[in-house]
Amino acid sequence: MVENFYLGFDFGTSGVRAIALDQNYQCSDIIKVPCQNYDHFSQWQEIFEEVFSQLPLNIKQNLRAIAVSGTSSTVLLCDEKGKPLTNPLWYKDSRGKSILPQLQEFVPENHLTLSATSSLAKLYWCYQQPIFSQAHYFLHQADYLGFLLHGKLGISDYHNALKLGYDVEKLTYPSWLKNKPFSHLLPTVKAPGEIVVPIMENLSKKFNINPQCVIKTGTTDSIAAFLASGVKTTGQGVTSLGSTLVLKLLSDTKIDDNRYGIYSHRLGNLWLTGGASNTGGAVLKHFFSSDDLIQLSQKIDPNTLLNYQYYPLINKGDRFPINNPELSPKLEPKPDNPLLFLQGILEGIADIEQQGYQLLQQLGANPLTKVYTAGGGAINEPWRQIRELKLNVPVAKSPHTEACYGVALLAKGNDE
Repeated sequence: MVENFYLGFDFGTSGVRAIALDQNYQCSDIIKVPCQNYDHFSQWQEIFEEVFSQLPLNIKQNLRAIAVSGTSSTVLLCDEKGKPLTNPLWYKDSRGKSILPQLQEFVPENHLTLSATSSLAKLYWCYQQPIFSQAHYFLHQADYLGFLLHGKLGISDYHNALKLGYDVEKLTYPSWLKNKPFSHLLPTVKAPGEIVVPIMENLSKKFNINPQCVIKTGTTDSIAAFLASGVKTTGQGVTSLGSTLVLKLLSDTKIDDNRYGIYSHRLGNLWLTGGASNTGGAVLKHFFSSDDLIQLSQKIDPNTLLNYQYYPLINKGDRFPINNPELSPKLEPKPDNPLLFLQGILEGIADIEQQGYQLLQQLGANPLTKVYTAGGGAINEPWRQIRELKLNVPVAKSPHTEACYGVALLAKGNDE
């Protein structure tokens, strides 16, 4: 029997990773490309070619589908042939702040797009620049990456298009956006993982890729990380313990509340709702070296909680579950023993996680039944036990934590 393979690319914040799955969900080795080779759009084609060159021939000849994820709200303005007119405006680029008062004149109050870094804010900023007259397409990073593989311009997915103002409930652009003088640049939006067309013939021939291999619409890197967890049951959540704390809960109910930075992505007929706090691994690394974190964590007794009631932040301000730019860090009392100080911080982050899931449920999301953990903090067993005590539900490490695995699952879809 001929094996079939499905390839996922994740162009994330720390670089590019790719992985192939077979029809039995067995993985190839992950191919990694460091982010120093990735900052400019001109290098993205080279990254594809580098990965294709490293893939074993039998995988390439039996590829059925490819999907790509990119960073949310990273965008490019392109001409009629798809050539970028500017460098990418990256996810954290906040130049949209200057035009927020103008956006507020036509965007509904408290809408998700009323953010300095949203895709819509970047588009409206571009609209006011002289080079806009040459523009034919406004594409997210994943849209442009897909174009490099399938050659079709102006196609997006509803995960990336959410922060552009696309209505993921009605599956259309809202009327307040359709009538704007820049609306002709808005991409056509499809469901994530929807077939576009087969891979371009020149790529197929150059790298010996199955010419029937289809390119599918992509997603964002954070959604890809959620998909990698394998969560499909409402009430289950994924906590990413990276430099910040990110919570996502699968729910029957769509929850949007800009007061707390909460919004929902569509996942088929379900909703992925969540928020992000400024607490997290960055606070731990501020006070402890990597070696100290490992050695001290092993000495923690998770069944004896200190209850210092810390709110661990490096700088003033948080957004979720408490949205207060003036919120001060709380790291007192500070014991002389670094072991106790570390445990106090870990408990404090767990408290914020518990408050976050509680807030999502108070706003109407499904009751929490289990939490999977992704990110660097997922390997800390005493911390897992502390969080399990605080959350009062089972807490487990995600079986797969790489976002590229989630994109490969998207490429596979229901193909058997």
